[in-house]
Amino acid sequence: MPQLKSKMKKIRWIFLNMSYQLYRNTTLGNSLQESLDDLIQQQAITPQLALHVLAQFDQSINKALAQNVRNRITFRGALNVYRFCDNVWTFVMNNVEFRESTDKIDVDKVKIVACDAKASSITSSI
Repeated sequence: MPQLKSKMKKIRWIFLNMSYQLYRNTTLGNSLQESLDDLIQQQAITPQLALHVLAQFDQSINKALAQNVRNRITFRGALNVYRFCDNVWTFVMNNVEFRESTDKIDVDKVKIVACDAKASSITSSI
């Protein structure tokens, strides 16, 4: 029985510390990962600390974007492919027009990945 409690505690810790990792492939996320890799190679930090920093980055960027971004963009195009898996929508569209107030941008092909912000905030508040 103590073994089961220990496993449940570990699963709960993982669940509490999960955030979407979409923003790790941004310029900021890639720069952070490169810097952490350099610090690991210089033995200035441990790999475990680097993972903790990345997890904190995931939580912080998700929270900041959810609370601070209020811009609205509309888009229209031909839907090519869509899927919904694990609370994540993925859309691939062709001939897309993006509009923000008076600005307009036309794109031949775009892939949009959308995650449920409520699911992410529920995860971090349990």
